[in-house]
Amino acid sequence: MLFGEIAYGPIHSRRLGTSLGMEIMPLEHKLCTFDCVYCECGWNERVDHPLLPAREEVRQALETKLNQIVNGTCPNGTGLDVITFSGNGEPTLHPDFLGIIQDTCALRDRYCPSAKVSVLSNSTQLGRQDVVQALRLCDNRILKLDAGTDEMMRRIDRPVNSGLTVEKIIEWLSVFNGDFTLQTCFLRGSHDGEVIDNTTPEELEAWYRAVAQLRPKQVMIYVIDRKTPEEHLEKISREEMERIAMPLINKGYDVIISA
Repeated sequence: MLFGEIAYGPIHSRRLGTSLGMEIMPLEHKLCTFDCVYCECGWNERVDHPLLPAREEVRQALETKLNQIVNGTCPNGTGLDVITFSGNGEPTLHPDFLGIIQDTCALRDRYCPSAKVSVLSNSTQLGRQDVVQALRLCDNRILKLDAGTDEMMRRIDRPVNSGLTVEKIIEWLSVFNGDFTLQTCFLRGSHDGEVIDNTTPEELEAWYRAVAQLRPKQVMIYVIDRKTPEEHLEKISREEMERIAMPLINKGYDVIISA
């Protein structure tokens, strides 16, 4: 499932409301620093020179869509809760990510000042100061941590950088002092003969420790909802997700469950 437009929707997001999607990765293929077994965009493709939308193309596409929404001529309807960067891979990989976010905030303020600017990121580019600066401008920083152990993170997320560790991701996330939403997908299954399960007592305990260390203002946990590139995966039940969330809720965390 790839997104073929720079600005698409608005669509209803089960987590964010009425969302205008922004695609700043290639429109023809996925480009990501992870190759998650559950990614609705499929597997990464090896492309020598990926074609990214230019900053001005993104600005023009967003302004056109916001104009349509405000004037009631958008085919997808009116009203907007959020402008969301996610799409065909990791949006913070774009070399002009900071400038694009600056343009987006300015256009949002002009056309739809009540809308939030959100970025869904896998947290792998937080070592770049321009990415951190851009995310600080956003209303919603929704940042991924799918496991509390290195082994399970590698099995689920399959990072391109084989040296990436949970400890490093936590270090990067800590720069926001808890002012972000921590996002985690829970799942079970297998891939290439390896068991995938971040719901075991041991894995959950490691993840709870990471949450306690980061103290995010919100925790968003969700399950697979669309076709996945790895077919041998299991969707976790709502009841089990509620049990996973309960220890955090009991400690006062704001937990959103999408199941």
